Amino acid sequence: MDALLASAVFALVFIPLLVLMTGRREESEEAQERHRRMRPDEPADELVILRPRRQRTEGAGAWLWRLDFFRTLEENMWQAGIYTPVGDLVLIIVLLFAAGVGVGEFFWHDTLWALGAGAALGAIPVLYVRIRRQRRLKAFARQLPYALDLIKSSLEAGHSFQRALQVLVGEFSDPLGGEFRTVLEQTRIGLPLPRALEEMLRRVPERDLRLLVVAVKVQNEVGSSLAQIVGRLSELVRARQRLQQQVRALTAQARIGGMLVALLPIFVLFAFSLMDPHYTRTLFHDPAGIKMVKAAVAMDLVALVIVRRMMKVSY
Repeated sequence: MDALLASAVFALVFIPLLVLMTGRREESEEAQERHRRMRPDEPADELVILRPRRQRTEGAGAWLWRLDFFRTLEENMWQAGIYTPVGDLVLIIVLLFAAGVGVGEFFWHDTLWALGAGAALGAIPVLYVRIRRQRRLKAFARQLPYALDLIKSSLEAGHSFQRALQVLVGEFSDPLGGEFRTVLEQTRIGLPLPRALEEMLRRVPERDLRLLVVAVKVQNEVGSSLAQIVGRLSELVRARQRLQQQVRALTAQARIGGMLVALLPIFVLFAFSLMDPHYTRTLFHDPAGIKMVKAAVAMDLVALVIVRRMMKVSY
């Protein structure tokens, strides 16, 4: 018990310091990376094209690196625009888990509830990365049709595709402007343009962007009119986005209804607790009632996941 409380206090004190140091390290790494990219005397293969590659450790560290969770987490962080080393985020998750276990044990004196509280706190950084990734990808998708229009206008005015990208970088803000700025920096150090666009597609896994990459590759190999292709692509992207908005509008009632059904047991329990606390006293004080609450919470979480999967529309 004392060890858990000590771990919780240590985590609550150390996490803000770690987040502050991580932010400063991220700014320093971005500045160093920008400086390395602008140095013309460095060989191209020594420059960091995609992201700073950290040397993999041996032993337990190498075994952990081979796990899909860490690779997926690192990719999601880069897609979310978070350039913190994945080890720092894992350390934050572990510390939050320890803090949650300590707080849960202190309040409920139950190992299962303590582990549940630890898992809930430990999942906060992962959820933050996921939400920020989704917002960044959505912002990129909103900017993409206007960027395609600008590329088409520049090509029709007689500019090259790289010159069109330079105009695009000057007109658009992040995330689209920053990603295409990285593409131009990669081409300056000798990377072929189709390869640079493919690497950007890894950082921004958007279906509409994939169409642009394919169009540029086809134009380089076959030699068709890129301006007409980009114009048709802009119309296609807008049609896809309108279809997506229509699907979300038509399924909004079903999605909200599914969420309400999944959360209905919590609302009912809260209402009964307010009307007559005697009805729910057995659930929280009797050993059999506590077991029933644990089973109900587990089944409700499973039901929530199932309902969300059922309400997801694939098109």
